[in-house]
Amino acid sequence: MQVKKTNYRVNATPTFEVLSEDEIEAIYYSALRVLYETGLRVYEKEGVEVAYSGGAIVEDTTKDSSLVKIPPWMVDRARATLPRKVVVTGPNRKYCMELYKNQIYFGTGSDTPFTLDPYTGQRRRATYQDVKNLARLAEALPNIDFHMSLGIVQDSAVGTYDRWQYLAMLEGTNKPINITAVDLDGLHDQLEMAYIRLGGKEEWKKGPCFSLYIEPVSPLSHSKEVVQKLLFSADHDIPFVYTPCPLAGATAPTTLAGTAVQALTESLFGIVLSQLRKPGAQLIIGGLMSNMDMLTTVYCYGSPEMALLSAAYTQITKWLEVPEYETGGCSDAKLFDEQAAMEATINLATAALVGGNMIHDVGYIEQGLTSSPDMMVASDEIIDMVKHILGGIPVTDETMALDVIDEIGPGGHYREHDHTTRWKTELWRPKLINRQSWENWELAGSKAYQQRVRERVIEILDADTQPLVDEAMYKELHRICELADARHKDEELDIKMFG
Repeated sequence: MQVKKTNYRVNATPTFEVLSEDEIEAIYYSALRVLYETGLRVYEKEGVEVAYSGGAIVEDTTKDSSLVKIPPWMVDRARATLPRKVVVTGPNRKYCMELYKNQIYFGTGSDTPFTLDPYTGQRRRATYQDVKNLARLAEALPNIDFHMSLGIVQDSAVGTYDRWQYLAMLEGTNKPINITAVDLDGLHDQLEMAYIRLGGKEEWKKGPCFSLYIEPVSPLSHSKEVVQKLLFSADHDIPFVYTPCPLAGATAPTTLAGTAVQALTESLFGIVLSQLRKPGAQLIIGGLMSNMDMLTTVYCYGSPEMALLSAAYTQITKWLEVPEYETGGCSDAKLFDEQAAMEATINLATAALVGGNMIHDVGYIEQGLTSSPDMMVASDEIIDMVKHILGGIPVTDETMALDVIDEIGPGGHYREHDHTTRWKTELWRPKLINRQSWENWELAGSKAYQQRVRERVIEILDADTQPLVDEAMYKELHRICELADARHKDEELDIKMFG
């Protein structure tokens, strides 16, 4: 270095924080107090028994539930065995997420009842083909690292849509998948499907190819299905996201700090229960927190409060040394428009800058009720830009270029100098953002950004691709879905009813 100084600090990347360490500690110890003094309502007898056997206090037991209180020492003990790093691969092992401090990955969201048709723009109920198409988009987009369904398969039986969703995703992508499960039976079926896809249970042990999304009920409640899935995941080495979704002003205090305390309380219960069940069980803390809009009463997916809460929770989880499930790439807009791009850019940038691990919900619009293929493609470019910003400005002898400046001197230009070839790695190049002159833009068809994005969506979906699952394997996977349908034959849906 030409800089001759001691204690010279390099800012390799930009940094972003919303909480001090003292504030993080205050939230954590407040959550411990709520765990011990207020407690949580647990609706699964086995979960209550596991907690009680580990030292929890059980009170106010009813036919359906018990109030469970967790002493602080139980949290300390659970944290001692909680993995600091969780690894999830795709069916193709070249796709791998190593989740630990400041390792960022981007992915979609799941289970939207509606989608925007990529060809007509019409908002309608999602189907199997939609979920498959959205998975194909995820496979093709270089900055989407993992995938969630971005739709609920609604041309199947109500109780089996999760199996069909997983099959559709396996048809569309080889990247890691974060699944949802209707119930314990659905989770068991999907695990069997994963064994088939990987080539057996032993292959799963070498690296799970999906993680599971589990959501407790705010405030401070853990349903039967949630606890059953948590215990099953611990027993079968399934990495799972345990993500409370408190809504400030509705299911959590209006103050953001109060919402964070409650969310952390709910997450800590998941940590304690999982580690009691199986020390070393792989858990990823989630925290999909936002505020209720007091005029419309909707769950906001594009508010600054959501970005702040997500960033704060990421800091807390890094302090706890546990992988984290962040939120970004989503919006309250009803279409992919200026609002959608603005809100997605803000929450993607803050999530990446603060260092969230699994940054999910790319492609969400309308408060998470609708998926947008256009939003996915646009967010892929936004993420690419954000990643470039995360690279910071390297300051070295070569990058400061004193010799080059001296060689060119006053009044010269750098266009033909060898040093200028660094632009290939130094400068970001857009794929869809337009930098042409007005005249050249007109000659190219005067296309607005939305039009260029839509054309890219159609280009991906209309491209010929090789099947990711061969015919024999598809039949095995399909058989599991059909058997589940047979068990739920009274729940069949007629997709026509949705219009």
